[in-house]
Amino acid sequence: MTKDERGSIVAEIVQEPLINKALKSRLRTAIAEDRVGTTQLETVPEPKYWHLKTVLSEALDSEFAVGEILPNERDLAARFGVARATLRQALEQLELEGRLQRRRGVGTTVAPPRMGVAVGTDRGSWPGAPGDDWQPADSEAAVPPADVARALETGPDEPVHTVRRTRVSHGHPVAAELLYVPSASVPDLTAIDAPAGPARARAVLRELARLDIEGQDRAVELGSARADDARALDRLPGAPVLVVTTRFLAGGRTAALSVATYRADTCRLTFGDEGAVEIHHGPERQAS
Repeated sequence: MTKDERGSIVAEIVQEPLINKALKSRLRTAIAEDRVGTTQLETVPEPKYWHLKTVLSEALDSEFAVGEILPNERDLAARFGVARATLRQALEQLELEGRLQRRRGVGTTVAPPRMGVAVGTDRGSWPGAPGDDWQPADSEAAVPPADVARALETGPDEPVHTVRRTRVSHGHPVAAELLYVPSASVPDLTAIDAPAGPARARAVLRELARLDIEGQDRAVELGSARADDARALDRLPGAPVLVVTTRFLAGGRTAALSVATYRADTCRLTFGDEGAVEIHHGPERQAS
């Protein structure tokens, strides 16, 4: 491809109204088209998608409002002169960073700032204690995943009480939790207490609170939404989430295990005594 042909292609790209003058200048020096139609970022040391992510991030700041729907991938790829695979990598990274949201039946939108969620360090409280923002949804007896069974020291086919809880902020779901409670932790619970639904979940929590809690430990990791998590959180399967696993200790053993899944695009977890250490500027909320 000749220099004149390259210049013609770059000129077409920078005429698009999506980007401002500063971004036009960056693309003019960074983007060129090879003979098979793939994009090469010639003067930029970063991977192509990473540089494109930076360009898109600046475009989000200057050209779009919160909640605005982005053009489809084909149009965006054409405007920025990149392959759709490269564009998709950049969009996925922006979603991971909380800049974008992919909404069912809507498309990709500009995300609002993340909501600060303080993960408290009160080691003396059971789930469902006063001030707990989680809402019980249901409880059933089911065999837990193998890693949960090992943590609870239950048999491989032994059912445990599985309590489902949700957390909502400003009318939108932000987290879903599965709380696994072995029968040994709530020996006085019977099916007569409450057959099903939220009442059954509350009954499990009440019985669990009768134990003398000795402490808890917690781990946080980045994950991807499973199908059931995605439905509960109004997300697409595979969307980035923050998974907080909490082990509650009593009687020298694991009395319960919580696996809470938070939306990574809307939540920023903070840690400190009662949320005293702030690392964000948004509204702070206490989580179990």
